[in-house]
Amino acid sequence: MLTAGDFKNGVTFEMEGKVYQVIEFQHVKPGKGAAFVRTKYRDVMTGAIREQSFNPTAKFENAVIERKDLQYSYDDGDLYHFLDTETWEETLISRDMVGDNFKFVKEEMMCKISSFKGKVFSVEPPTFVELAVVATEPGVRGDTATNVTKPATLETGAVVKVPIFINEGEVLKIDTRTGDYVERV
Repeated sequence: MLTAGDFKNGVTFEMEGKVYQVIEFQHVKPGKGAAFVRTKYRDVMTGAIREQSFNPTAKFENAVIERKDLQYSYDDGDLYHFLDTETWEETLISRDMVGDNFKFVKEEMMCKISSFKGKVFSVEPPTFVELAVVATEPGVRGDTATNVTKPATLETGAVVKVPIFINEGEVLKIDTRTGDYVERV
């Protein structure tokens, strides 16, 4: 059990059958009246953010979120298959759970899977990945104004903007959080 007076950033708790994570909190002691805790929290399943004030003695259940590193195996259209390399158990995750930044993940990459009571709610790909360029236009000589970019298709099918000096076959480091080119490898 935990009370609203114990809230800190990042603490997870259960309320009304849902799991929330504290984003911001502030203990308020007005000159008149009882103290309270002003809280901003996120629903970990849906991502919705709410603000609410609680009595510091209000009690909540601790919510233990399990985070595991699982290896991405393959997808069969609607389901993505992940493998726990320690227990060899396979986990199936639906397409709508993986998100847009999953387009940079190729087979056998390790991803962080977050779940609560066995229900997966988040799939995080590695922060940086190294992928080969399979198609891009050649750079035009003399086109060297600052920050000139061109589209490049990577081995996973994702398209990113790269500098004009990048050619087919080169391996690039990509930031999966933003989808930006970082450097050549």
